[in-house]
Amino acid sequence: MFRQIALAVLIAATPFAAPAQVERQVPQTQEQLQLSYAPIVSQVAPAVVNVYATRVEEQRITFGDPFFDRFFGRSPLFETRPQTSQSLGSGVIVSAEGMILTNNHVVEGATDIRVVANDGREYPVELVLADAATDLAVLRIENADRTFPTVQFADSDQLEVGDLVLAIGNPFGVGQSVSSGIVSALARTGMGITDYQFFIQTDAAINPGNSGGALVDMNGNLIGINTAIFTRSGGSQGIGFAIPSNMARVIAAAGEAGGEIMRPWLGAQMQALDGDLAASLGLDTPRGALITEVAPDSPAELAGLTSGDVVTMIDGVQVQDPEALNYRIATKPVGSTAQVTLWRDGAEMVASLPLNAPPPVSDRQVTISGNTRFAGTVAAELNPALAQELGLGFSTQGIAVIEVEQGSPADRMGLQEGDVILALNGMEIRDIETFESLASQRPRAWQIILQRGGNVVRSVVSG
Repeated sequence: MFRQIALAVLIAATPFAAPAQVERQVPQTQEQLQLSYAPIVSQVAPAVVNVYATRVEEQRITFGDPFFDRFFGRSPLFETRPQTSQSLGSGVIVSAEGMILTNNHVVEGATDIRVVANDGREYPVELVLADAATDLAVLRIENADRTFPTVQFADSDQLEVGDLVLAIGNPFGVGQSVSSGIVSALARTGMGITDYQFFIQTDAAINPGNSGGALVDMNGNLIGINTAIFTRSGGSQGIGFAIPSNMARVIAAAGEAGGEIMRPWLGAQMQALDGDLAASLGLDTPRGALITEVAPDSPAELAGLTSGDVVTMIDGVQVQDPEALNYRIATKPVGSTAQVTLWRDGAEMVASLPLNAPPPVSDRQVTISGNTRFAGTVAAELNPALAQELGLGFSTQGIAVIEVEQGSPADRMGLQEGDVILALNGMEIRDIETFESLASQRPRAWQIILQRGGNVVRSVVSG
């Protein structure tokens, strides 16, 4: 399985010592051009596995007629049958005990996951950690009968455009394969692939089945996890994307520590700069993350950040846009401090940003059950952390729907995860007690006002 991007629609770390800068040279002679990658492949290939994930899903039989779907919906009168599907991907062994990194979309929803090692041996694995935000997952080999070969992490910040790389995985299920190429670009953002946009772009051939496989440098060290391709045909067209090893290292460490991810929280809403906006702020180039709103008592407020500031660097590393800033913060350990360089009122200044853990997404929530149209709804009172997770302003008020049980009355009514309920039958909803009280009632009809995807939606449904 591989996450594909079709045309315009795109599909705290442990401390380490940065390696010494290596002088890079281009081949000067025909003999140098004929040098082999075989030593690197023989070093890395034993630590790359094939991943097979099986899913069992209920398929509803409706005789292929949309009339029945429209008028009978999810009626229990219709037959459901289990349907088994299998996804194919790759993985990288990062610990001798059998800890494996792969993509979350390879194993998401799987009921059975197995890996096949380079030597042909098959192992069942346990899903230790699944992180949709980064599209990474950590597996652990069960019943391990040996010590496993591993790939060592490289510092992906040391990569340069033009560096040679190898991609190793299982494209189209044909078996482990190797392709070579270069780093085509760095810090690719705005792809819509994961919550943390900061990809290595390569022209090494990557195809469906390579997801979760290794992108390695000429020292045989892991610099990225292959994740997505830009394609018109469904196959490789020379534009592939990998999650940098510095992010993968964080997820691997969380898996080793028991499977809980704790990322620092900024507590600020941001937007990218264009040429006109940058010029109006006195900046020469449209680079940086413009702060548009700061949450009360957040790390951003503690650092003194205010609306209108432009963050240009963090710990001396340039920040291109909000996605790059989010990536940099997410790869740092909770409890540390980062030095933020920002542009304010035509001058540059430096602030100390405490990298604190985020507050609970919401400690005030309710599950609606019983004989009501809202049965199956899990809702929570908005706070800054939940508002940011849902892409809402910190000042947004209301009750957020954080889960809708499939097939429940709320699901059939059309309620969706991420909806913010603003009013029910003319009464504003500001707290969880009011929502619970109203949602448990059975009026003849519901007048619902909610916010969905930045739009206010008004609807009337029967009680």
